[in-house]
Amino acid sequence: MRGIGIGWVAAASLAWSAGAGAMEVGGVTIPDKAVVAGTDLVLNGAGVRTRVVFKVYVGALYLPAKARTLPEVLAKAPRRIQMTLLRNLTPDQLVDALVDGLKANNSDAELAAVKAQQEQMVATMKGFGDVKEKDVVAIDFANGATHIGLNGQAKASIPGEAFNAALTKVWLGEKPAQDDLKKAMLGG
Repeated sequence: MRGIGIGWVAAASLAWSAGAGAMEVGGVTIPDKAVVAGTDLVLNGAGVRTRVVFKVYVGALYLPAKARTLPEVLAKAPRRIQMTLLRNLTPDQLVDALVDGLKANNSDAELAAVKAQQEQMVATMKGFGDVKEKDVVAIDFANGATHIGLNGQAKASIPGEAFNAALTKVWLGEKPAQDDLKKAMLGG
């Protein structure tokens, strides 16, 4: 937990309480609000990530105000991408999909610029061990850093806006993890 700000830890724990409204996606109740770094966020959209025929997770995007495009999303902070798992995953399954998404949506130069941050993310998420159905992985961007949490517990704080933009493209870039998930997260 080295380098994780106390304020973010407190804000992360607040974010797990459901708001007055919620929506159901893939059998998972997704709160319509979250709190990141003391800022109220609204659910921009959510959808199910599938791989072959298996439902893998429900992906949700939270922002201070609704957005419909990647540039609009990247212009808003704080923000959260949340994955609520619909099946058990090994550390390699979780990490490999994110690394593949980074490679598919970022140039070699962009990847080189965030190599150290990518390695820190990989080490953090592999440190989760096996993640289980119903576990929640939160990827927050606040105060110039990407904060990674598992089930409401802060796990890492990775500095740099460029890294968070590169990671956000995994879901919302030109070659997203899944087209209909991108559309759903962007409120479409």
